[in-house]
Amino acid sequence: MVPAKMCLRKVAELLKLSRQENRMNQWEEVQKLDVRFQEQVASLYSNFPMEVREELATWIESQDWDTASNHEPMAVVLTSSLLAELEKQCSHQQSFCHRHTLKRINQQLQETYKDSPLFMASVIASFLREERRIIAMASEMEQGSQEMSMQNSLVPERHKYIDTQVAITRCSVQRLDQKMKVMEDMQDDFDSRYRKVFSGDPANGTPEFLKEEAFKLQEVFSEVDCKRKEVLTEITVVVRDIDVLMNSELVLELNDWKRRQQIACIGGPSATELDLLQNWFTLTAQSLFQIKRQLDKLQELVRKVTYEGNPVDQQRAQLEEVVNHLISLLIKSSFVVELQPCLSNLSEKPLVIKTTTQFSTKVRLLVKLPEVDYQLRVKITFDKDPPPNRVCRHFTMSGNNTKVMDVESSNGCLSAEFKRLELREQKSVNGVKGHESFLTVTEELHAISYQAQFCIRGLTVDLETHSLPLVVISNLSQMANGRASIMWYNMLTEEPKNLLFFTSPSSCTWAQLSEVLHWQFSSFVGLGLNREQLSMLGNKLLGPQASYNDCQVSWAMFCKENLPGRSFTFWMWLDSILEFIKKYLQNLWMDGCIMGFVTKERERILLKDREVGTFLLRFSESHLGGITFTWVDQCNDRNVKLSSVVPYTKQRLSTLPFANIVREYKLINNGVLSENPLKFLYPHIPMEEAFGKHCIKQQVAAFDYLQSDFMPISIVSDSRLADSPPLEMPVLSPWSPDTISQSLDPSNFLRDLLSENEMSLSFSE
Repeated sequence: MVPAKMCLRKVAELLKLSRQENRMNQWEEVQKLDVRFQEQVASLYSNFPMEVREELATWIESQDWDTASNHEPMAVVLTSSLLAELEKQCSHQQSFCHRHTLKRINQQLQETYKDSPLFMASVIASFLREERRIIAMASEMEQGSQEMSMQNSLVPERHKYIDTQVAITRCSVQRLDQKMKVMEDMQDDFDSRYRKVFSGDPANGTPEFLKEEAFKLQEVFSEVDCKRKEVLTEITVVVRDIDVLMNSELVLELNDWKRRQQIACIGGPSATELDLLQNWFTLTAQSLFQIKRQLDKLQELVRKVTYEGNPVDQQRAQLEEVVNHLISLLIKSSFVVELQPCLSNLSEKPLVIKTTTQFSTKVRLLVKLPEVDYQLRVKITFDKDPPPNRVCRHFTMSGNNTKVMDVESSNGCLSAEFKRLELREQKSVNGVKGHESFLTVTEELHAISYQAQFCIRGLTVDLETHSLPLVVISNLSQMANGRASIMWYNMLTEEPKNLLFFTSPSSCTWAQLSEVLHWQFSSFVGLGLNREQLSMLGNKLLGPQASYNDCQVSWAMFCKENLPGRSFTFWMWLDSILEFIKKYLQNLWMDGCIMGFVTKERERILLKDREVGTFLLRFSESHLGGITFTWVDQCNDRNVKLSSVVPYTKQRLSTLPFANIVREYKLINNGVLSENPLKFLYPHIPMEEAFGKHCIKQQVAAFDYLQSDFMPISIVSDSRLADSPPLEMPVLSPWSPDTISQSLDPSNFLRDLLSENEMSLSFSE
């Protein structure tokens, strides 16, 4: 036995240590939350008056309710102190109405909690924890929004800078055109004077006049020479500026777009529009071609007037070589894959191609010039340059693999879209497909190459680009692992064509992987994963950790090794849930009705202090694509316990929508049909409010038949173990409670149920 004095001393020490100074009032943070988060907080206060929470906010938050909820002497002290503090607040109130309200609440608290101090401490500890969770969630969303806003503000600034540089270049080239015109006029003047002075025709003037003209001719010659040097210098400067613009801005921006396209291919929220890049590339190309014309004009002027030491002869060829190189580089860079290869009916899953199934892809030229030959023919090839000594399957591609680039009416760009392409696996000479490889089918990476030839103003540029690495499958059952390979590659590398990546795949951090998993849910089923859901997934993959972010995840852990005690991998389990949500649960998922990823231990913590009938929905950890609900139940001895239903899988949900199942769920206990035990979706949302709008009304028969509906029922007996889930069973109705009670012999029914585990029953009036 612990002496009373020691116990009280311990309580006093705990109270002293629990007081937190210099911290912001938690309730004040709640007041600043968005309305939707405040509504979540309000739903917490079903067992405790919110008026007391607000009136005693600072005092309540300064106590250690977590410790008190497991320490009865401390709970007694805190309960008495809370009632005393509330009494004190009553006496200080000036408003008669408010004072009366607080007195009534004080009386209710005494009646409810005075003999149950541990319960009161547990309730307060629970809503304080939930408040902190909601505040953290709101803060995380706000921070993410601010970071996105900051990134978005930085991007336009960079784009404005490029816009400015491109415009400056265009102005510089335009000024050069003007100077070329001035220089041409000066040269014409020089040519006219030269012919007059040295023609030998007496009619051109006296010797004295011609001598004076010769001096002027010398001055004009010097001006022409200076103007040529000036123009050449300015051309050199502009060409150097374009070189810098291309290599420090345009190429980097293009690479950034390619990285964003990689991210988009694995569900990321990256923008992949090309119109802005096309504008920059086109204006820069126009500047280069204009300089090329200026150099041609210089050569033409030199043929009219040449002299020893002419600067054009010394510099023009070198400048033209640089300009041609920059044009070639720009045109080659502008040839991009706008749409990566994807199956025609699965555009949300690019880069996984199934044999004998049509797929499509699209290339685009970012340079838009009127001089371009519009008969720009593009040819595509599969696995054009495979890595040497690579052992893998080989494929042939059928369909029209050559197309002429067309001008798009929307933006004027040149593009070629290939549709209805198919791959077929080649057979070797002896009739056996493919070759032995230590890589799995979904670890083999392939690529499509695109070739074209660009001709303009005597300049020929061979264009070639290629798709991102892709996976070829022969059966849709391989799609999940194919997607895993695409995710892993594009998450970890920016290399455009490392087809040997999976010979030694890199590991990633959980922070990297969790972001991609969030993208998968956001893009595929419309709502991403929050921090708590990702934490549960981290726990499932890595086990309990203080912090998951820096934990390393190997390719084998993610996609090749089965989860402990399971016959499937982590990704196979998660992908099955994605497909399950997409087909059967998307509206409920997007509406936030499904908590989904929560461990049984966390589930018990969340529900233990909730009122009877509170339930939550989570995905099965033992089934590939399954969902169950757990609710707060109450035994005859009034002890609260949790009950769960056997997970619903696609076989069951293809018959009855899950919202209908939740809404119409019933229990038969010893032959007696009870009402739906599911009352409040966690934390305290009325079931009808959460699920009513998602229910589908079953069709009434057109003939004179009794209407037949499916109704989900679980049958339980008092003898089942407290922690054993009730067996769930779909029952065919029409039904009424009286009919079921009168028609069933409970002992026979339970014996048959437990022996067969699942059956379908029909009752008629």
